[in-house]
Amino acid sequence: MVRVSSRMTSARAASSQKAVAAASQKRVGRTLQREQRGASRRQLQDSTHSGMLAPLCAALTEPPRSPSPSRVDLREDGSPTANGLFTNTNPEVRRVTPTAEQMKGKTTTVKVVYVVLEAQYQASLSEAVQKLNNRDAVTSGGVGIEIVGYLLEELRDAKNYEEFKKDVETANVFIGSLIFIEELADKVIDAVQPQRERLDACLVFPSMPAVMRLNKLGSFSMAQLGQSKSVISSFMKKKKQQGSGGFEEAMLKLVRTLPSVLKYLPSDKAQDARNFMLSLQYWLGGSADNLENFLLTIAKAYVPEASKLASVQIAEPVVFPDAGIWHPLAPAMYEDLKEYLNWYDTRKDMTFEKDAPVVGLVLQRTHLVTGDEAHYAATVMDLEARGAKVVPIFAGGLDFSGPVKKFYFDPLNKDKSYVDCVVSLTGFALVGGPARQDHPKAIETLKTLNVPYMVSLPLVFQTTEEWSDSSLGLHPVQVALQVALPELDGGLEPIIFSGRDSRTGKSHALHDRIESVCSRAIKWADLRKKQVKDKKVCITVFSFPPDKGNVGTAAYLNVFGSIYKVLKGLQDDGYDVGQLPETDKELMESVLNDTEARYNSEDLNVAYKMSVPEYKKLCLYQEALEENWGPAPGTLNTNGEDLLVFGKEFGNVFIGVQPTFGYEGDPMRLLFSKSASPHHGFAAYYTFVEHVFKADAVLHFGTHGSLEFMPGKQVGMSDGCYPDSLIGSIPNLYYYAANNPSEATIAKRRSYANTMSYLTPPAENAGLYKGLKELSELVGSYQGLKSSNRGIQIVNTIIDKAIQCNLDRDVNLPEVDAKDITEEERDTVVGSVYKKLIEIESRLLPCGLHVIGCPPSAEEAVATLVNIASIDRPELEPPLLGLPTLLARAVGRDIEDVYRNSDNGVLDDVNLLQDITMASREAVTEFVNESVSKDGRIDATFVDIIGKLSGAKEDPWVRALKKTAFKNANQQEMEKVFGYLNFCLQQVVKDAELDSLMKALRGEYVEPGPGGDPIRNPDVLPTGKNIHALDPQAIPTSAAVQSAAVVVERLIERQKLDNGGAYPETIALVLWGTDNIKTYGESLAQVMLMVGVRPKPDALGRVNKLELIPLEELGRPRIDVVVNCSGVFRDLFVNQMNLLDRAIKLAAEQEDEPLEMNFVRKH
Repeated sequence: MVRVSSRMTSARAASSQKAVAAASQKRVGRTLQREQRGASRRQLQDSTHSGMLAPLCAALTEPPRSPSPSRVDLREDGSPTANGLFTNTNPEVRRVTPTAEQMKGKTTTVKVVYVVLEAQYQASLSEAVQKLNNRDAVTSGGVGIEIVGYLLEELRDAKNYEEFKKDVETANVFIGSLIFIEELADKVIDAVQPQRERLDACLVFPSMPAVMRLNKLGSFSMAQLGQSKSVISSFMKKKKQQGSGGFEEAMLKLVRTLPSVLKYLPSDKAQDARNFMLSLQYWLGGSADNLENFLLTIAKAYVPEASKLASVQIAEPVVFPDAGIWHPLAPAMYEDLKEYLNWYDTRKDMTFEKDAPVVGLVLQRTHLVTGDEAHYAATVMDLEARGAKVVPIFAGGLDFSGPVKKFYFDPLNKDKSYVDCVVSLTGFALVGGPARQDHPKAIETLKTLNVPYMVSLPLVFQTTEEWSDSSLGLHPVQVALQVALPELDGGLEPIIFSGRDSRTGKSHALHDRIESVCSRAIKWADLRKKQVKDKKVCITVFSFPPDKGNVGTAAYLNVFGSIYKVLKGLQDDGYDVGQLPETDKELMESVLNDTEARYNSEDLNVAYKMSVPEYKKLCLYQEALEENWGPAPGTLNTNGEDLLVFGKEFGNVFIGVQPTFGYEGDPMRLLFSKSASPHHGFAAYYTFVEHVFKADAVLHFGTHGSLEFMPGKQVGMSDGCYPDSLIGSIPNLYYYAANNPSEATIAKRRSYANTMSYLTPPAENAGLYKGLKELSELVGSYQGLKSSNRGIQIVNTIIDKAIQCNLDRDVNLPEVDAKDITEEERDTVVGSVYKKLIEIESRLLPCGLHVIGCPPSAEEAVATLVNIASIDRPELEPPLLGLPTLLARAVGRDIEDVYRNSDNGVLDDVNLLQDITMASREAVTEFVNESVSKDGRIDATFVDIIGKLSGAKEDPWVRALKKTAFKNANQQEMEKVFGYLNFCLQQVVKDAELDSLMKALRGEYVEPGPGGDPIRNPDVLPTGKNIHALDPQAIPTSAAVQSAAVVVERLIERQKLDNGGAYPETIALVLWGTDNIKTYGESLAQVMLMVGVRPKPDALGRVNKLELIPLEELGRPRIDVVVNCSGVFRDLFVNQMNLLDRAIKLAAEQEDEPLEMNFVRKH
């Protein structure tokens, strides 16, 4: 075995130097090119987002189209590849067949078929085969190689898949790697499994377990490893169970310890096992030489027709480090940071400032060993050209947390990070890659490092042309794997930095995108370097709708009260905030001049007048806006001569008012225009912030503005997309409502925002008023007097009053006098009215507005905790019962029966449910009152003390329930509930919202957290986290499916009752993005369960399998569903849209089921 002591060959170094030179040359004149392109942008089809008119696509990219004769353009209307949904490259570009000249004197052709996730192996495999075929008959062992490769995503295309199956049927050797998409893994298995015994060799490197079981080298197979009790079996099985890339890590470790492990194998199996591990080493080596020897090794050992290879000597694998530091100009791959810095700091081609920012890059090892690193070289050189030092690290496995810990901390102080910002160029999650992720491990690593973490993307499932032409932008599968999953680690700014050539599969730099990545990374790094007193911050407020006096408003947020708290916090931290007004009201008046100010009116303070020549000089894309808005200054945000920027400066803080969208007066114009754009005033605002005020960061204040909804690709924008152009290079911080993760995700992906959540005010009961209140009093009177002579009179009065209040539309009221019906029927009438009154009274309304950094009042805390305590939580460890369940059990009842009877108007159970609700509230109120300070707000110190004193004195809930019917509630279970509520209260009062902002402005890592409803999912707390949605492939969860099953059965039963005992044939349902995030896919599961299909997770926990529920188990017909999807759901859950489509088709295809039991098929 040959180890290249961490050094690249001189040829590799020379190749990298050429790539660097080319990269530098292409950067010349970029600014001029951007100016010239300004007027020639193409605007594509638009779509809608919930609540806003969503982006149109402005697709324009730098690299020219590859003139490949083998490109097959399938993108016609209605084709599966229209709009760039799936790749349309032709696998024939990866087919290499020996020519007649190359086969002279040779007797055998060995056919190899491979399937890989990404294309970086294409060039080196093709080169390896050409080198083999160019050998003479003696040195080749009389063997020629035919090879053809498929990218995993290409197997979605029916024609490609049929060709793949035909190729496998005639192959000698099959190779697979990184097959982690279940539905495509199944396709691979279906094609290869029938041929497995016939194949001479089948090698599958890290992939899903089911695909790994295809492995076959002589007597060696993964199936045997899974069943054997050998040392290797136990080792591999343990690592597979650990997940998070552990399986590949295990294989790498096994390779390194091969000599000591092989002695434990039976002698007849040792050679086959050794050949598998040797093959893995060749494969991970990746170079053309390694792959050439890999193919020779397999052919020699396992292809009977290649017997002449027995005399051919095959070199051992050339081994590169599993992890290390790479640089395009370095003479070596370094395995120690000190060694790298010794070389780096003595370079003669570059000099750096003493306090230069240091950017860490995370790279994929496979790109380096296969020689496909030009895009990495371009990124390194762009950063260095901007004055930044670079530490580019790589790892051979799927877990990058180890290399981050090893190479990114100061060698002289292991507790201090050496880098100022990290940019992952892999596009994958930090731990686990495309396989099973370990987000807690990644978060812990990044928290320790504590620097901004960006995740930029190479195009994997699309060519550059496909991405350029696509209005969606990034391929949906790549969005799921390389945008959504890194967001769970806290990754920011999914900017595409490299493309893929459709002919060679090689990566190439997208220089304008690399410029964006690098300039933004350095801006984040500068936040760590710059003195606080010199930092400039722009706080942007919104005005929506623009004509309603709504300047400075946001969802559930007291904007100016919050800004005032933020300014005070900045002042305490050393920022120059000038002369602050005395109160938040004075602050608002200084910016607006009028509390009812309307946008673009004289009431707003003008902070800056930008002349048209200055605007044209600073705004490089302004010519593109003229098609819609005419020449600058246009008609919005202008006095006729200059462009006006509204707001006011307070020292180094500028409070600005974001201009309106521009289309509010004519929204249909935006919907149908193919060339929509922001107006000149909007562009001038962000031009001022970046180039005149020179903000170090912008803080968008509250939910939500319109920057992220500007025209452009949905994800993976080009420089022709307006959100990308508008935000420029400014780090974007964004306070976003915790309960709206779907639109926060749009802001995160389209305006590159670090979206920090703020707490929405708790919901409080709406209460009753006027006639409804009188009606409630009548019901109370009836309960005490129903057995007296006045009972009948009161019922008649209740009926009359209910009709006056229009309750007869919701409650069945008798048309006869109350004396003509029985007492039981009178009770039912009164119970139904009472149930409706309680329903109205308990409707939830937001309780005031939230102020950033301000702890909740006692009233707000009670409202929040009552709602949290109302839910059973079987998913917790130990499981937790809700207060209604426990209180019902205390009086010998089941809460579900109480709910059911209350719904049916049973008066006693309506009363009981009201008593349970009030007792729950009283118990929580007593608990909260122990933590209230003098100002009526919750004191975090008191909450901690209460938690520690629990059990030392009479519990507050015991006092509250003493005089009620629920005094015998299970004490142990109640203590568990209030222990959980104490934890939740601690999370609610944590001041993480202001703290997270300060961290971000210091250039530190902001811990990620889920968005959604804090009642249903208290993990949303404490707010202030870098809000993310969820893994779109992880829904619906099993808990969501269980909840959905209950809802579906209740709904169908209710519809059956309303339909005269007949099942409904069709039910309409709307799928909202935010609701599905909050409930982890509950309504998505409802659709599937209605048609009698159960979603199932695959081996990696991703929900992409379906199981038809037999009619015998279903016990009812399959209900047809009309589904209307919001724009946000459509964009965030493209993969689940596909799952939904498959579920409906599965139900419709059951031809053996009678039509009266399958309404999907019937319709």
